[in-house]
Amino acid sequence: MAQPIDSRKAVHRLAEATALGVRMTNAPLYRLHDVDFTDDTVNGSLGLAPFAEYALTSDLLEGELLDATSRGKPTRSGELPLRDGYLPDVSGVLDMGARNCVGGVLALCAIARPADPYRGPADFALLVQERSGNVLNATGQLSVIPKGFHQPLKEARAETRIGSTLFRELEEELFGRPEVDGTSGTRVAAPMHQSRLSAPMRWLLDEPGRLRAECTGFGLNLVSGNYEFASLVVIEDEDFWTRFGGDIEANWEASGLRLYSTLDRDLLNQLIADETWSNEGLFALLQGLRRLNEQDDPRLNIPEVMTTLTKSASEP
Repeated sequence: MAQPIDSRKAVHRLAEATALGVRMTNAPLYRLHDVDFTDDTVNGSLGLAPFAEYALTSDLLEGELLDATSRGKPTRSGELPLRDGYLPDVSGVLDMGARNCVGGVLALCAIARPADPYRGPADFALLVQERSGNVLNATGQLSVIPKGFHQPLKEARAETRIGSTLFRELEEELFGRPEVDGTSGTRVAAPMHQSRLSAPMRWLLDEPGRLRAECTGFGLNLVSGNYEFASLVVIEDEDFWTRFGGDIEANWEASGLRLYSTLDRDLLNQLIADETWSNEGLFALLQGLRRLNEQDDPRLNIPEVMTTLTKSASEP
């Protein structure tokens, strides 16, 4: 179902994006129709939605909310026209089939490093990005890396698994593969073919166990209505850092790339408390740390993250 577009807000958004040099292409996104949780797996059905429709509708919700909050205006029902129209209540959030529910995948990356005479004992490097001014959302905020919309690059039916987007984003955002950038387009028939993989990715996939990727959480974002697949990517083999640590470089979507040691508990506590986190980025960070803490590994001294389920006061 197409969402109605507020023409005045849409024109303002397009003008703002043009002035700031934001990259926007009307590529298809995977739209989530429904979701099911069975046997520790997340299943669902997907369709396609044009990026422009999302950019000019649901993606305006966060800006409207932030603007009202910064001006001290009320945010209750009836005070935010866009939210009242696109995402008025929790029932609207859960009724994914009645709206364009798009979203993405983002992963906390933990890369094993050998002991170093200057840095200290062996640890894992956790990667955190500062989002650049050229991205559409989470501009200037912190996020894990990679982070990307779940979307097909070539074959819409074959690329529906979240892992397809996750591995493609690793290639694009950390290993410098511009031909897998969904905003630029490519004439390559199979950009993720083994023969075209970057040297770091090819090495990781050459032997089982070198790369571990898993979903750590699924959520529906109450700010944007998007679905979010939080993930964890772990590279256990310290030889990867020795061979390819110098090849890791964020792409245009990041204005900076930070590294945090899993032995520096104090600094990680400060990182968690940083007020510049994007909401989905913090979700993925905390879920990743929670999962890492389930390992008994001397290279880990990270904050404990606990998940609890609570009922609201309005629930029976």
